[in-house]
Amino acid sequence: DREEELKVIAEARKALQETTGGAVSQTYSFFQGAAATGSRLHTSTDLAHAEVVMLVRKLAKEHHSAALAQLASRIAAAQKFGNGQDPFAKVKAMITDMIAKLQSEAGADATEKAYCDEQLSKTEDKKAELQHDLEKLTSKIDRASSASAGLKEDVKQFQSELAALTKSQAEMDKIRYAS
Repeated sequence: DREEELKVIAEARKALQETTGGAVSQTYSFFQGAAATGSRLHTSTDLAHAEVVMLVRKLAKEHHSAALAQLASRIAAAQKFGNGQDPFAKVKAMITDMIAKLQSEAGADATEKAYCDEQLSKTEDKKAELQHDLEKLTSKIDRASSASAGLKEDVKQFQSELAALTKSQAEMDKIRYAS
């Protein structure tokens, strides 16, 4: 998303440079008297200013970028209240500032993503380790259950044999005492 915003800002900057080709050397006047037509565009410079603002607003709308919408508003304000200063220099500075801000945010996002990726990797490793331990313990429980079942069967068999021996001993004792 940040890379897309940076790309859009670069497009806006390029469009700004293209539309202001010779405007840097001109004198700017933002005096806007009441024209009969009511239009605020009195010179080609005013038209260039309006085109820049409209382009940035269009890009903001297309890319659903609040940062670009804010930039468009700041550009419009700088052009409207430029106080005789070079508004394009101010606009270029705003665009440069926004690019720097987006790049620093992208850097912060990249750092955060790297941290998240590292933590996710550690978590996956721990999960795999615990899964392996679980499989080992499940196998151990299965072996113990099997051994327990075998021993229970042996106990039943021994009890049965013991009962048979006890019965046999009782019969022998009975025969011995009867004679």
